[in-house]
Amino acid sequence: MHFYQSKTKKQIIYSIAILILFLTYVVTFMELAEEIQKAELIKFDKNIIGYIQGFISEQLTVYMLAITYLGSYDWILIAVVLSSILLLANKRVNLAVYLAMSSGLGAIFNKMLKKIFQRERPDIFPVIREHGFSFPSGHSMGAMVLYGTLAIIIIKIVNKKSYKAAAGFIAMLLILLIGVSRVYLGVHYPSDVVAGFAAGAAWLTLCRLALLVYEYQRQKRLTLKAERIRT
Repeated sequence: MHFYQSKTKKQIIYSIAILILFLTYVVTFMELAEEIQKAELIKFDKNIIGYIQGFISEQLTVYMLAITYLGSYDWILIAVVLSSILLLANKRVNLAVYLAMSSGLGAIFNKMLKKIFQRERPDIFPVIREHGFSFPSGHSMGAMVLYGTLAIIIIKIVNKKSYKAAAGFIAMLLILLIGVSRVYLGVHYPSDVVAGFAAGAAWLTLCRLALLVYEYQRQKRLTLKAERIRT
């Protein structure tokens, strides 16, 4: 029972930390949402786009198109299905559901936000053409949720610290590169990308909190069941 109580305290502290992060990301998103129509932010966005697009080349564009695909709805669906099958094959049903729910509902949430804010895409120099509204970036938000969730899952199931660190680093690198690719290709303002990161991180932490609550309740039931068997 002492072990259970000690673990519960750690879970409570962890949950509070996650909640603080969630609120931080929400505030960041709302601050950006209030500024998207203001001239100062638009000017700043266009300056950043101009700087990044100063590096445009045929070869770099090929790389950026490949990178941006890793944040597309098509790829996210493929990655979620394959990862879920792998998790189910290893009897990690709760983690498979966690991955599918976080990514699937996250995509729906992004579409809802786009309809609410209805920000038009940049018209400076689009390397490719995209349809729909731009705020927040669906690729950036989707990447944050998908790769963030996969990193959390890997960190939970592997033992080696080097693997845990590698999972976190690769996830962060992919998320960042996908965000940069959206600006490079001229289909998003930088503020769209940052807002996508913030919204994705908020959703990611909320889903992580939900998983933590589930794990706490499950552990509680198992502990009580074990105590009843002993008595």
